[in-house]
Amino acid sequence: MENSEQSIVVHVSKTENGYSASCDLLEGWVVAVTGDWSDLEKEVRDSIDFYIECAKADGDSYPEIFDQEYQIVYQFDVQSLLCFYQNIFSFSALQYITGINQKQLGHYAAGRSKPRRKQAEKIVEGLHKLGKELVALSF
Repeated sequence: MENSEQSIVVHVSKTENGYSASCDLLEGWVVAVTGDWSDLEKEVRDSIDFYIECAKADGDSYPEIFDQEYQIVYQFDVQSLLCFYQNIFSFSALQYITGINQKQLGHYAAGRSKPRRKQAEKIVEGLHKLGKELVALSF
């Protein structure tokens, strides 16, 4: 059976006190939280539901995809990704996984510099590779 769920892309960025999220499909829609990832995830879902509910009540148009089953795909920028995982992976571990120097990873996480596209891809590829290895484990 084919999965008929469509994806909604939500862009995630790090803020001074938490995270913010936006969705290109919902003009002017932005969510910001001062908590952690689970707080953002809950607020995104609740906020999208509220946005659509209000649009329906006011007779405003909104993207039809929200009338169907959909999944939310979170697209991080490098800084928010590194900050999100900082309590799980040390920069030493990320250096091992990605091949990028710890000091440089620290600069990316702090927002002092932004990685070139190739560096960002190395980070994602390293984490994907680790994920595939972990999924293949069994006990």
